[in-house]
Amino acid sequence: MSRNVNRVAAVLTAGAIAAGGATAGYLGRGAADETSSATPMRTVAGTSTSQPAAAQSTLSVSQLYRSVRSGVVEVIASEQAADSPFPGGGSGEATAQGSGFVYDSTGRVITNQHVVDGATSVSVRFASGQTVHAEIVGTDPSTDVAVLKVDALPSSAKPLALGDSDAVEVGDGVVAIGSPFGLTGTVTSGIVSALGREIDSPNNYAIEGAIQTDAAINHGNSGGPLFDMHGRVIGVNAQIKSDSGGNDGVGFAIPSSTVRSIATRLIQNGSVRHAYLGVSLATADTGGAHISTVASGTPAAAAGLRGSDVVTAVDGKKIASSQELRLAIDNHEPGDRIELRVRRAGETNTFTVTLGTRPAA
Repeated sequence: MSRNVNRVAAVLTAGAIAAGGATAGYLGRGAADETSSATPMRTVAGTSTSQPAAAQSTLSVSQLYRSVRSGVVEVIASEQAADSPFPGGGSGEATAQGSGFVYDSTGRVITNQHVVDGATSVSVRFASGQTVHAEIVGTDPSTDVAVLKVDALPSSAKPLALGDSDAVEVGDGVVAIGSPFGLTGTVTSGIVSALGREIDSPNNYAIEGAIQTDAAINHGNSGGPLFDMHGRVIGVNAQIKSDSGGNDGVGFAIPSSTVRSIATRLIQNGSVRHAYLGVSLATADTGGAHISTVASGTPAAAAGLRGSDVVTAVDGKKIASSQELRLAIDNHEPGDRIELRVRRAGETNTFTVTLGTRPAA
């Protein structure tokens, strides 16, 4: 016996309902979905030497759709269902659905980690209607990125080009294509509403630099591409922030810079190791990264860091916020030695830290 479950609404927590607040939720899974608690959204100022998208020629939505449609796919993940508590019910298979896109000509496909999490088998349905089995090359729950591989890429399915998410500007036009509620090939459009947002990953670490958009994305859009108006993938749609559980015009995409880096490492190694400091950071971002607590047995603890310390620089580069510290750590590898300039009780000291490997959760 099998049951079909679209990867649908993320459940609002009781606390969020009682408070009347919006909840950020993944766009994929159905009954087995996790919710992501809403985190404070912070915009970070940034500069880019890349040419602004607006300075280049653009496509209409219909032109863009025709150009890229063959590279957008539906991802169907199957997992073993729990045994039925009723006599004769037995056990079965649950199927769930998300989106993705063709990454290269060898048959690799990008989607979200939470779309295929726990799957016992995965299939990819192309725009032509052809459905083929896919293997999971690797997944990274810390960034919610997964790479799949199909053996037989249809000749009509063309890989999509990754754009430069660092060159995106607020107000740029964007297009999302995916399979919301299983409706394959659905296209919606909007703008970049904000940049540098912070969202929670499936294993509760922060994903930095998310792109916020008002393009309508819903449950089932998970893992699908967010395009600039030149047909380049600038993000992977991953979450919405919603009071209703549906599209309220606030969606988040993992930036292509992150996708490119993680996909490359997953293809090479099948997994990703992230550098780890071992501190909790306060949301107040004034004059540095404020440490709330230091976990015992972590690199930070071994180096002598304490709660209430304020990190003001990493390897001589100024740190103005908690987000900047997280980005600086993310740019290192486990085992790297870094120097932190720390303000403590009115004095400034330097601490040398050997970074560890981020725990799974």
